[in-house]
Amino acid sequence: MKTVRIGCGAGYSGDRIDPAVELAERGNLDYLVFECLAERTIALAQKALRLDPSGGYDPLLEERMQAVLPLSAKNEFRIITNMGAANPPAAARKTREIAQHLGLRKLRIATITGDDVLTLIRDGKAHADENTSFIAGLGDKLISANAYVGIEPILEALAAGADVIITGRVADPSLFLAPLVHEFSWATDNWHLLGQGTVVGHLLECAGQVTGGYFADPGVKDVPDLAHLGFPIAEVSPDGSAILTKVEGSGGCITRATCTEQLLYEIMDPAAYFTPDVIADFSHVTLDEIGKDRVRVEGGNGRARPETLKVSVGYHDGFQGEGQICYAGPGALARAQLAQQILTERLARHTFRELRFDLIGVNSIHGPGLSRPAAEPYEVRMRATAKADDNRTAAMILSAVEALYTNGPAGGGGVTGFTREVTAMTSTLIARSLVKTHVHCEDL
Repeated sequence: MKTVRIGCGAGYSGDRIDPAVELAERGNLDYLVFECLAERTIALAQKALRLDPSGGYDPLLEERMQAVLPLSAKNEFRIITNMGAANPPAAARKTREIAQHLGLRKLRIATITGDDVLTLIRDGKAHADENTSFIAGLGDKLISANAYVGIEPILEALAAGADVIITGRVADPSLFLAPLVHEFSWATDNWHLLGQGTVVGHLLECAGQVTGGYFADPGVKDVPDLAHLGFPIAEVSPDGSAILTKVEGSGGCITRATCTEQLLYEIMDPAAYFTPDVIADFSHVTLDEIGKDRVRVEGGNGRARPETLKVSVGYHDGFQGEGQICYAGPGALARAQLAQQILTERLARHTFRELRFDLIGVNSIHGPGLSRPAAEPYEVRMRATAKADDNRTAAMILSAVEALYTNGPAGGGGVTGFTREVTAMTSTLIARSLVKTHVHCEDL
């Protein structure tokens, strides 16, 4: 029975490259997928594109392509990635340059565009929802609006014989679902198979998370050889069932527990996971360990896809300023608390949209209400941060923290800080009929 082997070479933009090379060399793959876009990543890419028309794609695209393109030619697997981010055509041109420099021949590169719907959103074409009026009021603060498109343009590129497919904002599991639909000739309205394929894509999309990264908890959930964590492979059958595994000898592990955590990752309703391709149902998925680092996955289902597509909207949300300072030794906590009190009074005359103080190691994550009482720490780092409408006001935070050296409690040191523009995200919906994708293929 025919199976398709898909490996995940990245779970986010800055992910490690060595595991992708390991998959390319020893994974016996049919497809290698790099999933590199988060919600804010593409908004930042749009900002980069405004500064440089030749940029706006993933900053690690060159390094990744240099590493895996020769292996894809040698081992005959295809590459699918959303590293195009805000500028897939430029990413494709750079990939072409790399391939030529490497002396590769007979390479077909496909570029998928059309997910950028900023003009439509500015023209008020968003589907009416709770964010419609907020987005309409953003005006010039709007930075980006990218729709999550599905498998259709990837299927077109695969049918055209593309060896490398570079997209912008495609839904994460769609990157993995498309090659399954292509290889097994699944109907694009077979909701059961699309649902099962989406389960596979969701398990793969975060790369090292399903092999033990973001899972490990020493003494509770131990994971072997995390320093050499390998990335996952799915061996998928025509009925959509799959076996999750990894390259033999690579670090990490694939178990029922690691797969269960990833299956539930970022899922609000397991029976209704909305994607552009299908409303997937994970509620009857079974995960069975059938060997070391081998988990069988089946039981996914689905129903008809939604008539709208999610749109990630990036917008300018002012500026953030931050300053940090350390106190150590006897009375460290009391001195950090006094520093916070001093700053609260000194900064009261300035107009900040938000002002927050944290004592790192004491209350910075859960806050005073949930942080567990413990013995007084011997060292504390006080952090002050604020949002403001302009950069100059935001920068006052760092100046005020730095002044604590000689204008605050004894023993302060190690001041660091920054100011930066804040890119915030929200989301809305748009009718899928308004989103027009385009596939362009070019041969080496």
